[in-house]
Amino acid sequence: MSNAPMHDTIKIGIVSISDRASSGVYEDKGLPALQEWLNKALLNPIEFEPRLIADEKDTISAALIELVDAGCALVLTTGGTGPAKRDVTPEATLAVADKEMPGFGEQMRQISLRFVPTAILSRQVAVIRGNSLIINLPGQPKSIAETLEGLKDESGKSVVPGIFAAVPYCVDLIGGPYIETREDVCKAFRPKTAIRPPRNA
Repeated sequence: MSNAPMHDTIKIGIVSISDRASSGVYEDKGLPALQEWLNKALLNPIEFEPRLIADEKDTISAALIELVDAGCALVLTTGGTGPAKRDVTPEATLAVADKEMPGFGEQMRQISLRFVPTAILSRQVAVIRGNSLIINLPGQPKSIAETLEGLKDESGKSVVPGIFAAVPYCVDLIGGPYIETREDVCKAFRPKTAIRPPRNA
């Protein structure tokens, strides 16, 4: 029997970007929402690297670089992706990118458009830096869960896939840990040749 752990430990950077929350004007809800969903969805043990920062392009870029350098295979940001002058998260993210992954932003907007026409104003991007995947998520906790998990009908069948279904295989392809999900929350998709046999406890 193998002594190897059943699931790889994964280090995840979670970044909430808000002038008011970072200055204490109101309580941040982004970090708890990200942490709650990831704990619910992943089978892997998670080491979180949380950051609460202001809407400043250089500050955001520096935080993303720091988290990638710290070994975070995945970095999720929330906030700062609208058209307002202070919304600079996409610019800060693109500034540190090796590659852009436009499909993530496209799918997030498709999901959000099911609820509000103003979803076309969102500018979320996803990029790869080194061996890390960085994804900008919406600012509202409900929207965070919807875009990650997707939409299901009353029977629990997937109607619109969430973006997280594609995250584990993307992380595989860039040399990160093997991410495994709880299928009742979010079924990860991998080609059959990329699926790792289950390990024994």
